[in-house]
Amino acid sequence: MKDNNYLIFLIVSILLLLVSNGEVIEYQGIPNDSSLSTAWKNGALLNETMNRLQPFDELVFPNETIYLVGGIIAQNLESVVLRFEGTLVFTDNTHTWPRNASGNVLECFQFSNFNNVTFTSTYQGILNGQGEAWWGLLGYVEYHENRPRMLSLGYSSNILLENIVFINSPYWTVWIYNVDGLEIRQSHISNRRNDYDGHDFYNLEAFNTDGFDVTGRNVWIHDCTVWNQDDCIAIKDGSENMLIERVNASGLGLTIGSIGGSTVRNITFRDCYMYKTYKGIYAKFRGDGLITDILYENIVMVEPETGIWIGPAQQSDNVDLCLPAPCSLCWPIDPLAQCNMPANASYINFTLRNITVIGPAKRTGFIIGSATNPMINITFDSVVYQDDTQPNYFACENVASGYAIGGTNPIPSCFSSSNEQQQNQQVPDNYNYYNYNY
Repeated sequence: MKDNNYLIFLIVSILLLLVSNGEVIEYQGIPNDSSLSTAWKNGALLNETMNRLQPFDELVFPNETIYLVGGIIAQNLESVVLRFEGTLVFTDNTHTWPRNASGNVLECFQFSNFNNVTFTSTYQGILNGQGEAWWGLLGYVEYHENRPRMLSLGYSSNILLENIVFINSPYWTVWIYNVDGLEIRQSHISNRRNDYDGHDFYNLEAFNTDGFDVTGRNVWIHDCTVWNQDDCIAIKDGSENMLIERVNASGLGLTIGSIGGSTVRNITFRDCYMYKTYKGIYAKFRGDGLITDILYENIVMVEPETGIWIGPAQQSDNVDLCLPAPCSLCWPIDPLAQCNMPANASYINFTLRNITVIGPAKRTGFIIGSATNPMINITFDSVVYQDDTQPNYFACENVASGYAIGGTNPIPSCFSSSNEQQQNQQVPDNYNYYNYNY
């Protein structure tokens, strides 16, 4: 995914680092003391340390367990290495968590305008958000979505994140937005309430614990694992040119969305394994927009709740979890629940290839296009369900041109043809097409 200029930039940056006069700084936090007073001292010291880093410095977190509060804020770092050799544990005291003047919690790490910055570990550094203190139905009623992300990084370029383990984030785990040039590798996320081998209601009450959420361009995520209770990897608004490969994921899916008011293009997920995931392949709109030139390839799912969902976002933005926004979480179980596809939401050139779904636990899948902007050039190539007790898509509607080839089984009922020669239909002149800009 990275072009030659980007590779040259990385090589030059490494050479500059080797010959630079950067300083190696060891963080001097107080280890092995979980008291709140120490957590505040450690947080203050880390803020002070982060904000005096200079180009080519390396900040090393020693191989110890250090408790701290969130609200670690840094901006404008250039050519810096952050090396996590031990464990950082964020306080579980939710009521004293740092907040801004509006009462919104600060993120655990809240960074912006970084360039050529590496987050790394010699082995596998651990960041523990103690999310259990924020989770559950009572936690959702009290905090809603005013919960801290583990790592928030915006408006940055040429970022490497490797060899980091994220445990029990209170909210989204890694949120990297408006980035140009990002690689995430050999990093792992675990957000779960117990060791249950699946996603029951108790574990799913760890609401909004997304794994890797990204917006921007030129992104490569590979050789990672995610077990969580929301989107495993989510490509969000205004994204393009991203490759996600060799990922083991279980949660609410390898996701594009939810999208609203923007264009997402040229996204590939490939060579992934999903064990007992709640959703598998998941593309979703919350509003108008365009998702185009998408490929999911060489993906194996074992006993997913739902293998494939291409349509509206199934979510709620209210304490009443059954309210549709735009598709209710209670649909289709509750016959009164609504599932609405936004009118000007467009799927064009969307391909699933070599997808194997073994023993889906509930439904084969859902394909729901817009009545005004039906899907165009949706191709299922060797999409095969094995041991499916309900071998039909629960919903399949508003697809202008859908193709099932390569032994795809079952064939979605709303696909118009299985003739490979008829693919690449042109967008009709009267199509309500918008090219959204983010």
